[in-house]
Amino acid sequence: MTSPVVLRIRTAVAWFSRTRFFRRVGPHVMPPLERGMAWLTRGRVQMSGLLVPSLVLHTVGARSGQQRDATLMYVPEPGGTMLVTGSNFAAAGHPAWSGNLLAHPDAAVSVRGRRIPVHAALVPDDEREATWRYIERQWPGYRGYETSSGRTLRMFRLTPR
Repeated sequence: MTSPVVLRIRTAVAWFSRTRFFRRVGPHVMPPLERGMAWLTRGRVQMSGLLVPSLVLHTVGARSGQQRDATLMYVPEPGGTMLVTGSNFAAAGHPAWSGNLLAHPDAAVSVRGRRIPVHAALVPDDEREATWRYIERQWPGYRGYETSSGRTLRMFRLTPR
């Protein structure tokens, strides 16, 4: 369970991450910062993971067939599954990694430096509301990205294989 102090900090950071400023600057600033932290810690720590659970998603490119990595926030579920949401900084288009998972659902994640093979499945429409409620208990206001983006965000459940 998340402590009240961490939840308050996440609420403030969630608000900031939905501002127009962050949505404009974040896509340019966050990836190099994440790469720098990964280099410094040899992949054991993601910068965003200092505040929220984070993982590195390893996919195969839908068109290129090349290995692709993306650092993402995730929400752990009981039983070891993980939820990831394609918010893409509230951009109008879906993030590339979500298309990669649709084309190649067998992927891997690295959590705290440990690589885990996973199978990705879209969260079914009849589970979306309950899943959003669960995600927002961990990351308050996160669904605001869906409203801001003007699209239905792709939500995936990653099951270890």
